Amino acid sequence: MNNRNRGKNTGDDVLFGSEKQLSRLKMAAKDMLYLLTRDYPEKASSELVGNRYKLKTRQIQALRGASASEKQIKDRKLRQLEAAELEGKILYIDGFNVLILMESLLSGAYIFEGSDGCFRDLSGVHGTYKRVNQTLRAVELVAVFFKKIKIQKLIWIFDKPVSNSGRIKEIILDFAHENNLNWEAGLEYNPDKFLAENSEIAISSDAWILDHCKMWFNLIGYLVIEEKLQVNLIKMFENATV
Repeated sequence: MNNRNRGKNTGDDVLFGSEKQLSRLKMAAKDMLYLLTRDYPEKASSELVGNRYKLKTRQIQALRGASASEKQIKDRKLRQLEAAELEGKILYIDGFNVLILMESLLSGAYIFEGSDGCFRDLSGVHGTYKRVNQTLRAVELVAVFFKKIKIQKLIWIFDKPVSNSGRIKEIILDFAHENNLNWEAGLEYNPDKFLAENSEIAISSDAWILDHCKMWFNLIGYLVIEEKLQVNLIKMFENATV
């Protein structure tokens, strides 16, 4: 196995590790909520707020990922399912979204809890997915959830254009076969659209998917609580529930 992980970037402790920076981010988050709720565009809002609070690029990235309008938050909450409602169901999982977020969390990277209660990170595939030290553990945790909740079937969906997507698909299927799990895995050119249109229940923290899917489940939030995972968590919204 390689020595890669998805831990903190150099400088992240400076950007997110102090009370001063956290206070600034929380104030910025309140302003973002205000602007988005009044239909200001996300990009313009984040630039305006970023300038006001003198935020760096990664701070703005975290802010945008964690923010939503009051209407979006309400709509997402209405379609969010609890773990007890999932037994015997077929779930579709946003493969790279969930895997990379779990890898980041397990690596000790900063994780941001959004206004909708979802966790997000600052990593991305950038055209190529590279397996890291925490990949297998991330998959194992999904398997723990699958068995504990008695899910009927779990279907992993990965981005076909991303390099190595075929390889991670095979890793998932091999793991499922070895552990007798009713899992499938597929590659899609537009996984977000596919998940929104084809799944009754989606597992993702991707904002677009959450706004367009039928129903969804907050798997990362569940695993953090149920499996008592250590998380380097940044809460930008103390009272996010609208």
